[in-house]
Amino acid sequence: MFDHDKAVRVRISGKVQGVGFRYWTRDEAVRLGLTGWVRNEEDGAVVAVIAGPDSAISTMIERLRRGPSGASVSSVETEATQLEKSSTDFRITR
Repeated sequence: MFDHDKAVRVRISGKVQGVGFRYWTRDEAVRLGLTGWVRNEEDGAVVAVIAGPDSAISTMIERLRRGPSGASVSSVETEATQLEKSSTDFRITR
């Protein structure tokens, strides 16, 4: 995994479901060249695992703090993690 050594698990809370947050997240991650996944949680949060260069991950986290129009982000929690398997894309999961 050249240049994709780092992976971060991100939990976004607030009004983040029903506003296209997952699709927006996927589009932003693809623009930044990140890999990983995003999904809705039963408690109303959105969780994502993003992998890629440090600078792209930092940029993505800042974008997640704002979210798409219609979203109201109240918190963004991050922790270092690893992708379960090598990924070459960014996908929406259930």
